[in-house]
Amino acid sequence: MAGNGAAPGRSVSSKLLAVLGCFDLGRPALTLTEIAELSGLPLSTARRLIGELVAWGGLERAPDQRYRVGIRLWQVGSLAPRRRALSEAALPFMQDLCAATGENVQLTVLDGHAAMCIEKISGRRAVPTATRIGGRLPLHATGVGKVLLAFSPPALLEEIVDDGLPVLTPHTIVAPGRLVAALDLVREHGLGYSCQEMTLGAVSVAAPILDAAGAVCGALGIVTHSRAALRQLAPAVRAAALGVSRRSG
Repeated sequence: MAGNGAAPGRSVSSKLLAVLGCFDLGRPALTLTEIAELSGLPLSTARRLIGELVAWGGLERAPDQRYRVGIRLWQVGSLAPRRRALSEAALPFMQDLCAATGENVQLTVLDGHAAMCIEKISGRRAVPTATRIGGRLPLHATGVGKVLLAFSPPALLEEIVDDGLPVLTPHTIVAPGRLVAALDLVREHGLGYSCQEMTLGAVSVAAPILDAAGAVCGALGIVTHSRAALRQLAPAVRAAALGVSRRSG
């Protein structure tokens, strides 16, 4: 269906997706004006589409007149087969790992050039993290990200290097040669480490989750304080990931 005269060449579906695409973890609530500006749509078009999304339940209007993602959209997203099956297989192991260590336990899958967190459990004494379910983590600076990157086609590494490796802390690996060496170690030992590379004071270790064909379909990791004995936690993470692999496979 062709777009209207106010936004020539754009279909109605592309405009709806543009509205939804305005929201992310850094922008969970937006005004009508902000949505129009971010989506590149005329104010009147944005208002009409937002009204339709609110009526359907895809967006909600808060008391401060800002809009946020609605429960209906969350319900649809939760039906994604890969997320549902992997989450169901992983949750018992994640709960056991969290209970045994008291740390943050994260389950991620590859999402373009990032690792998307699809489940997270935090212990009472766990180090605070900004990661939330649905959040995206850098592949080059996290344990889970390195695991997913190490077992992906080489073209993915080339693409993220070409995009530039962002410096997140003084410890972030940004030299391509050093990253290649780190990924070689991930493949050799089956574990990915991050030592304050994404957040100062936090370290992580992760292991791959394999599907029935033996391919990596996700990564399970622990995020803890930098003073923790990370390598002592690694066997528990590896065992949990193996358990998830057997159950999901």
